[in-house]
Amino acid sequence: MDLLIEQFMAYLKIEKNASPHTLESYSHDLEEFAHFLAEEFTGIDGTQVDPSGVDYLAIRRFLALMQKRGLSKATMARKVAALRSFYRYLTREGLAKVNPMININTPKQDKKLPKFLYYPEIELLLSAPDSSPLGQRDRALLETVYAGGLRVSELVGLNLEDLDYNLGYARVYGKGGKERIAPLGRVALKALQDYIECGRRDLAAKSGEEENALFLNKFGTRLSGRSVRNIVNKYVEQVALEKKISPHTLRHSFATHLLEGGADLRSVQELLGHVNMSTTQIY
Repeated sequence: MDLLIEQFMAYLKIEKNASPHTLESYSHDLEEFAHFLAEEFTGIDGTQVDPSGVDYLAIRRFLALMQKRGLSKATMARKVAALRSFYRYLTREGLAKVNPMININTPKQDKKLPKFLYYPEIELLLSAPDSSPLGQRDRALLETVYAGGLRVSELVGLNLEDLDYNLGYARVYGKGGKERIAPLGRVALKALQDYIECGRRDLAAKSGEEENALFLNKFGTRLSGRSVRNIVNKYVEQVALEKKISPHTLRHSFATHLLEGGADLRSVQELLGHVNMSTTQIY
């Protein structure tokens, strides 16, 4: 089972170009499932169940055990998705004769309305950074997330050559490595230009090596997703916003403000990089 999981994860990474977050989550879910099978189905002679011998009842027992642990509907849905993808791979490769996930439904999730900031709150947050090198970086970072509606992974993945000042956009790589063009607007481009010409140059000198990443940390290397979250939290506290927000809240605000301004849903879907319209319709 461990070997099959390893092969499947390699398939997701190399052929499907899955995101690091998906790889980490699916790996955890499948290892948990393998542990369940080892405990529940190991025979007296120590032999473990063959993957092709797992039926839908075993899957249901596993999911029931997970549910008893108090996992959220979203986490349960992810585990079902991981198992469905895993067994689809096994049956296609001839490693399992029957797909036990055919009779398993994905748990229905409660739809939560996305949190967003009103215009005065956005203006307050975006104007919070100072003029120091790190402040210039943070101003450019916040403006870029909001103006382009970027995910954190897309933001930290930006390189210098991904910006086009003449056309006013950034080339970003979303889920599954899918490329899209994100228009940024005059204010964000000005903040980026100020940062690149001054703040970034000072930060880049800290590493002593040439770094192609657009957003750098205090050591002059590529900024991490966790650091972006810490930066947002810092300014939320600084301006005393009475909301618990994340970098993704700026993405939600971008979509909400576009629709309020008269943009059609299809355009917003393309700008956000959503594959399905149903994902965008929550706005």
